[in-house]
Amino acid sequence: MNDKFEIIAKTFQGLEQVLAEELSEIGAENIQKGLRMVSFEGDKEMLYKANFCLRTALRILKPIKHFIAKDADEVYEQIKAIDWEEYMTNKNTFAIDAVVNSDEFRHSKFVAYRVKDAIADHFKEKTGERPSVRINNPDVALNIHIAQTSCTLSLDSSGESLHRRGYRQEAVEAPLNEVLAAGIIKLTGWNGECDFIDPMCGSGTFPIEAALIARNIAPGVFRQGYAFEKWSDFDQELFEQVYNDDSKEKEFEHKIYAYDNSPHAIAIATNNIKAAGVSKYINLKLQPFQQFQQPSEKAILITNPPYGERISSNDLLGLYKMIGERLKHAFINGAAWILSYHDECFAQIGLKPSEKIPLFNGPLECELHEYEIFDGKYKDYKTDKDNSEESNNRYAPRKEFRVRREYQGGRDRKDNRSSRYGNRDSRFDDRKQPISKYPRRHENKESD
Repeated sequence: MNDKFEIIAKTFQGLEQVLAEELSEIGAENIQKGLRMVSFEGDKEMLYKANFCLRTALRILKPIKHFIAKDADEVYEQIKAIDWEEYMTNKNTFAIDAVVNSDEFRHSKFVAYRVKDAIADHFKEKTGERPSVRINNPDVALNIHIAQTSCTLSLDSSGESLHRRGYRQEAVEAPLNEVLAAGIIKLTGWNGECDFIDPMCGSGTFPIEAALIARNIAPGVFRQGYAFEKWSDFDQELFEQVYNDDSKEKEFEHKIYAYDNSPHAIAIATNNIKAAGVSKYINLKLQPFQQFQQPSEKAILITNPPYGERISSNDLLGLYKMIGERLKHAFINGAAWILSYHDECFAQIGLKPSEKIPLFNGPLECELHEYEIFDGKYKDYKTDKDNSEESNNRYAPRKEFRVRREYQGGRDRKDNRSSRYGNRDSRFDDRKQPISKYPRRHENKESD
């Protein structure tokens, strides 16, 4: 169990540093940042913790083999030579996910096809039977990554992408990815030291992720399962320990405010917030941004306005102009962070950003802008802000994350345990009855 091995955590471009810091916090070793990934070393417990605890990881991979291949035939031979009996049998189902960035390999589906053939032929020659491919919920999920001629074949320990936390009941159109939302909050440096505001909350992703960060509740409490639970060396007792460890959780003494002008979005956000068990911390209200008022307490504002796909250009520019006006009049001495896509939209805000961070929202090359709104002279505002942060330990932005655009493109509860992994109900305020065959995953749901 204590044997250490290489592990890879995948993430979005722009969140590598945040993910590296998360890995350091949970005790990972030999952490190395790459493009859209961070490699590290750890044992089986660390593999479980990475899946269960990391907010900014999309999936966790365990490399089986690194090799060089110049064509598909070489890939086939290298994969076929692996001692596959160590990882699966001919009775298991498997699936291949191929990620290719190479001049030699142009089609990821063809690469996946050749990997599939290599594994099937290996078992055919050894046992006379081929294992079956199963795209959804296979026994063994594999990932082949090719960068030019460098190839890495890995076991996918996560299965379904880790952004699928499990609390989302419904979503508005084009909802913000949960991993991206958590990463943005982490980039700002907010960790629950003051109030949090999202005036255009949609289905509630920012407020929910903020509540989980403020309480330091692991995002894995909502998951229905992980791919590693099907592995032959799965240690159920060890995973119970990881699952039931709440020693790092904390209290949250401030408030999260979430607003939206759509009754439909508010209804969806209400259900999602209840499912996450964090209603106690979130004040949800139907209110357009035009009615935003100066907060009574110190707060950070983070929001993701529309990008224009569903509204006209004139309305879009007018929306961003209104956002700038409300911030200037109703968010004095506060820091507002806005994620958007179009430069002309940012220009309409009419404020000079103090920071710009490039991020990808799906295929869209976006930017996260910080606006520090102050009354009077900036020098006086900055002095007061620095003194407040030092004396009160309140929200303090993390300078190490602030970069300009540099790239283009691409506790054991045996007494009340209700299932095999225990019952984490006491971490949440209210709950509904379980809604799936995994009651341990869903007993955090709140009552209506």
